[in-house]
Amino acid sequence: MKQEKQYAVIGLGRFGTSVAKTLHKMGYEVLAIDSNEDKVQEFSNEVTHVVQADSTDEAALTALGIRNFDVVVVAIGEDVQANVLTTLQLKEIGVSYIVAKARDALHGKMLQKIGADRVIYPERDMGQRVAYNLVSSNVLDYIELSPDLGIVEVAIPQILIGKTLAEANLRAKYEINVVAIKREEQLMVPPLPSEKFTKHDILVVVGGIKGIQGLEELT
Repeated sequence: MKQEKQYAVIGLGRFGTSVAKTLHKMGYEVLAIDSNEDKVQEFSNEVTHVVQADSTDEAALTALGIRNFDVVVVAIGEDVQANVLTTLQLKEIGVSYIVAKARDALHGKMLQKIGADRVIYPERDMGQRVAYNLVSSNVLDYIELSPDLGIVEVAIPQILIGKTLAEANLRAKYEINVVAIKREEQLMVPPLPSEKFTKHDILVVVGGIKGIQGLEELT
């Protein structure tokens, strides 16, 4: 189990369970919280700890030691009031980094005003990722970090096969950074400048949208 960060995920709907499971599979300690006893029981073997609790109750959150977690994800979906109140309680307790799920722009603005460090819009973001996948056969996954910055998984362009990361010089040409190379079951983070690209590599790239598009257009 990795020790760098501890995560808590509040709300075990489809989005919350997906985030919690993924973090746990990556080796992180994860506390999952939901007010529904049935959901808690169903999820009991999926992450490090699962607890039934009312996340709008400051005393309940404090008793769970929520302040000790590095990142807390508020994944409550349908109940906007509970989502907002939970975010507010986490801020009051002093949680260092709060990620909150929003249903729409107005909800997102409210979350930002009460102190959420990052607001995410799963439905909107998934739409963007699907669109990217539809228009580019090389793009395997895309996440927008800001309107002009993204992180993308892209199949290695044929023209780069056999070249080293240094020889490809993608930072200078496209102002993008290769932060990882996926090669079958191996993940190189960060890759060495001397690493040669192979036929089945997948690049994980961070950079400006124009630069990412430039990489995608390579054949």
